[in-house]
Amino acid sequence: MECLFGVTGEDCVVIAADCTSAHSISVMKHDQDKMIKIGSNMAAVICGEHGDTAFFGEYIQKNIALYRMRHQYSLSINGAANFTRDALAHYLRSRTPYSVNLLLAGCNEEEGASLYYLDYLGTMAKVPFAAHGYGGYFSLSIMDRLHRKDLSRDECVNIVRECIKEVQHRLIINLPTFKIYVVTKDGVVSAEDSTDATPMET
Repeated sequence: MECLFGVTGEDCVVIAADCTSAHSISVMKHDQDKMIKIGSNMAAVICGEHGDTAFFGEYIQKNIALYRMRHQYSLSINGAANFTRDALAHYLRSRTPYSVNLLLAGCNEEEGASLYYLDYLGTMAKVPFAAHGYGGYFSLSIMDRLHRKDLSRDECVNIVRECIKEVQHRLIINLPTFKIYVVTKDGVVSAEDSTDATPMET
């Protein structure tokens, strides 16, 4: 019942995740942060089984940091995405698979703004926009209609807000709060919490 969004712009990637933590039919909290920072200019939003998301997110974060310390340079965005995909595929074929879905975002001078879609089956694809969860049924058409390669940061944020607004209006599951993050070559910053989405002029 979770929901993740990602949109690439000209020099940034905007990612968002709902803040709901639920167990069975009960909502436990509405302030769960589902973003993991995996580099100075890379971050991911993750959803899935609670234990799996916590452990796998930390596993990826710490192993990429270990690679940087061992080799004295950081993995590229594509390299980090492939490492994550390889870990998912490896554990899928073990007795302890991770039931997690991710959107991995990064931005640098060499690769530009990059967004990778990864799921629990080890699927990986570089995409201009993406969504995980039931919210994708309502939001992918909005992203497809409004996305351009030269989107500014504010335009990307507004597209994500439109998607949040549509999900909150049409999805039967209540997802009242979302957190939005902007990834640029200068780092990862948090946009304001988006409880009420602002309509976008089209």
